[in-house]
Amino acid sequence: MLAPISFDYAVIRVVPRVEREEFLNAGVVVFCLQQRFLEARIHIDNQRLRALWPDLNLDLVRTHLEAFPRICSGDPTAGPISQLSQRERFHWLVSPRSTIIQVSPVHTGLCNAPEDLMDNLARRYLVL
Repeated sequence: MLAPISFDYAVIRVVPRVEREEFLNAGVVVFCLQQRFLEARIHIDNQRLRALWPDLNLDLVRTHLEAFPRICSGDPTAGPISQLSQRERFHWLVSPRSTIIQVSPVHTGLCNAPEDLMDNLARRYLVL
């Protein structure tokens, strides 16, 4: 059995009304330097978002959220950020911001397989 490896993750949130501090989890981003693993998984619950903010531009929110996996994978169509190293991309993605798309604090831990960890975190934090 292999020794556990360290990882970092954050939950991606949609915060329709920043002043009310209400949010809906919309994704997870996981980074594991040892395995050269950087992935984001997104799930948008349109009905729950509409309940929090009926006037929300869902297409715009979707566009911004869909940038996370593209940046993680290094997709050149995601702009210059996608060309940074994995570590730099992760830190850019999880940096604090006060916009409608925010991330939780970064959490860290140990795992055996980052792919399995991603599946577990998606089940835990996203309404699938």
